[in-house]
Amino acid sequence: MKIQSGAEQVTGNVSQLRRLSRFVLPYRWRVLCALIALMIASACVLALGQGLRMVIDQGFGARNPMLLNWALIGVFVIAVILAAATFTRFYLMMTVGERVIADLRRAVFDHALTLSADFYDAVRTGDIVSRLTNDTDQLRQVISFGLSMFIRHALMMLGALILLFLTSPKLALLIVLGIPVTLIPILIVGRRVRHLSRDGQDRVADVSAHIDESIHEIRTIQAYAHESQTQTIFAHATEEAYVAGVARIRLKAWLIAIVMLFAFSAVGMILWIGGHDVLAGQLSAGELSAFVFYASLVATGAGTLSEIWGEIQRAAGATERLMALLDTRSTLERINPVVKLPSPVTGAIRFNQVRFSYPTRLQMPAIENLSFEIRSGEKIALVGPSGAGKTTLFSLLLRFYDPQSGNITLDGIDIRYFDPLLLRQTMALVAQDPVIFATSALENIRFGRPQSSLDEVYAACEAAHALEFIERLPQGLDTQLGERGIQLSGGQRQRIAIARALVADCPVLLLDEATSALDAASEHKVAIALERLARGRTTLVIAHRLATVRNADRIIVLDRGNVHAIGTHDELMSADPFYAHLAQLQFMTTPGQ
Repeated sequence: MKIQSGAEQVTGNVSQLRRLSRFVLPYRWRVLCALIALMIASACVLALGQGLRMVIDQGFGARNPMLLNWALIGVFVIAVILAAATFTRFYLMMTVGERVIADLRRAVFDHALTLSADFYDAVRTGDIVSRLTNDTDQLRQVISFGLSMFIRHALMMLGALILLFLTSPKLALLIVLGIPVTLIPILIVGRRVRHLSRDGQDRVADVSAHIDESIHEIRTIQAYAHESQTQTIFAHATEEAYVAGVARIRLKAWLIAIVMLFAFSAVGMILWIGGHDVLAGQLSAGELSAFVFYASLVATGAGTLSEIWGEIQRAAGATERLMALLDTRSTLERINPVVKLPSPVTGAIRFNQVRFSYPTRLQMPAIENLSFEIRSGEKIALVGPSGAGKTTLFSLLLRFYDPQSGNITLDGIDIRYFDPLLLRQTMALVAQDPVIFATSALENIRFGRPQSSLDEVYAACEAAHALEFIERLPQGLDTQLGERGIQLSGGQRQRIAIARALVADCPVLLLDEATSALDAASEHKVAIALERLARGRTTLVIAHRLATVRNADRIIVLDRGNVHAIGTHDELMSADPFYAHLAQLQFMTTPGQ
């Protein structure tokens, strides 16, 4: 699986903005009201030109002070209407923009949570973060402000052109003939601006990815005194983003300057030709003033449209990047009809001729022709050298990936027939390096079953021997544990994870040597708790200690993705030299065993 990314794949075509319609449609009445207010505001600005003509021709020309009084009153009335319409348009469009972006962010984030593991194997986390922050912020600017301003100036330009023709068709024709001259640089330079905008977005995504990676791994960076090199790499990424931004701004500045030069040069020509028409009596001074006013609206509108057009193109590129993420589908095979999980799940597991390679290493099988059966309630230890496929078995059971051939069954049913969400709710995972979220100890423990009661949480903490250190925390269970549980020791994080698994109360337990980070006394206590938890449940343990393999019902020895041998510890020690050698290296030399 691969989402579109990079300048060569994202086109930034403005038609991409149409794909936002499903997020805007729920608020169409608010948008309609904003458009009506926008048209009223545009009409008010255009009305000022006619007021200017009347004041000059009938007020100054006829020396009528009363008309000036009425003109002032008219300006106040128009100003009030203009202010009210502008407030309505601004408020409605800004709030719609905020709402649409909130909905879009939720949709993209919710969808990202459903994507399979191979997607995240190939995509940097910072790129996803950039799409959810920088790209959506670019869209918010355009939806909230840019589009309405674009429509407003386009409407005023159209209205001004109509009034120009009503005032002086000859001069208006000059304006119309000059419009293509103004549009040519917009079309030519605008395409280049679009490419530079897209490149700039990619460079910003690179900066976000580097920040995400560096901050997450700050302790490793500091442990190896790698700050200087990391700063250099970040400075290079930041400089590339700056250079891309400057190139885009420079081109946009040239575009705006050229458009303004052409537009106001046209106004100057109109003044010269119109001035001769006034002297010849073919045009009144008021009509020329109104004409210049409307021509200025057209010129200003052309400059503003060229500026906003660049922002719209940037928004189009952001939209395409977001939609590429929404279009990405999980590669997990969906077999119909979806089968309900057995009630209750007994936890009988079978691997049938399973072959699997990670999507990023298709030529290197991690599991090859693997077959074995685990009976309901059985405790199985998985043993093997590094790279034998132990952790991969857990990933396949949890359906993070699907095998390329063969199948895995739970209670006799191919797990591909189950809803992955419901399947995973039957399994509790305790990793060797457990994940602790930046929230309270209570929420971390409830993670596996959010509806669990406080009494159940306390019981799980006591069984996992976590209560003794949780009660010493400043706010007990309500203490914030920091990002990745930075405030806890390795053993404390592991006991939190064990308490989480206890609360989840699943029929299948997946333990990646859950006691490996504990001292001998704590390990003994937690081992008793895990033994109690495992009763009546199917348990798979990736074993690193002698006590684990001795307590297992059976041991499955893996080597290079294959089952090498199956048996008890004593059976394998006497009958299998490979296991005996492995046990000597991994178990017998472990201190305290």
